[in-house]
Amino acid sequence: MHATEKQAARATTEAGIKGKLVEFLWHLKKQGYAEDTVKTRLKLLKRLVRLGADIFDPESVKKVLAEQSWKANSKFQVVVAYDNFLEMAGIRWEPPNYRRVSNLPFVPTETEINQLIAGVGPKLGTFLQLLKETGARFSEAFHLEQADFDLENRTVNITPKKGSNPRILPISHELVSMLSKLPKGSVKVFGDTSPRTLRVNLWKSRKRIAQKLSNPRFDKITFHSLRHWKATMEYHQTKDIIDVKKVLGHRNIQNTMTYIDIEQAVFNSHDHDQFTVKVAETVEEACELVEVGFEYVTDVDQKKLFRKRK
Repeated sequence: MHATEKQAARATTEAGIKGKLVEFLWHLKKQGYAEDTVKTRLKLLKRLVRLGADIFDPESVKKVLAEQSWKANSKFQVVVAYDNFLEMAGIRWEPPNYRRVSNLPFVPTETEINQLIAGVGPKLGTFLQLLKETGARFSEAFHLEQADFDLENRTVNITPKKGSNPRILPISHELVSMLSKLPKGSVKVFGDTSPRTLRVNLWKSRKRIAQKLSNPRFDKITFHSLRHWKATMEYHQTKDIIDVKKVLGHRNIQNTMTYIDIEQAVFNSHDHDQFTVKVAETVEEACELVEVGFEYVTDVDQKKLFRKRK
């Protein structure tokens, strides 16, 4: 085959792959996946292509994955994305056995969070303060509009992402002051920047602060770290896992349960001689308490009391 014929064949193949990836994007959207999930899974497939994988050949994808030195969790995410692609393409495969490894997430201290907020620009600082106070996901905070904030009553209306529940949460006078100083030229509070710009600014800022304060822990702080911090502190202060569930917007309380372990690890709070007592006003709340280990005690004023060892 002549060089021009090879170039033409390669261009045809590349066009076919590009077209299939566009089709994959719309397939995920039609299936109701969240925008961030769609972007992430499309990005993972593009990465496979760049590494030389033939996405129409599962064995080629397995080979490329096996050659990478990625962590098991990263490979697991690629397998999930590729599984979605093959489902759309009507191709069967035997997926490689990469299992998700469950680790307790990194939780920075409040001092570290405050030092980070103080060491960045006003927009990124406001964004971080918002995450710290609300525990919102990055995508939830980034898409907030001016109308979502009630600065007079100091509340924010969080529109859910990833199948979460909506919630209205309190914010501090400090955050109200920071918000009032931001430009008001856009409907979205952080709309005149991009997610990538915020992430790059955080990466540069934490690296600079880590060096300045000789604290390598700053390099581990991500936007999601502040959600972990908020949930951990909320449980530490209330010992109420249902309250934490509501703050985070979780629909399944099992997703919230990890913060009991995190709180105990961070604060070393293992006191088995005391009980946490909760009141259930509805059948749903009673069921949720039982699911996370609370035991029924008695009825008081037509409400049910439950308890669990701390």
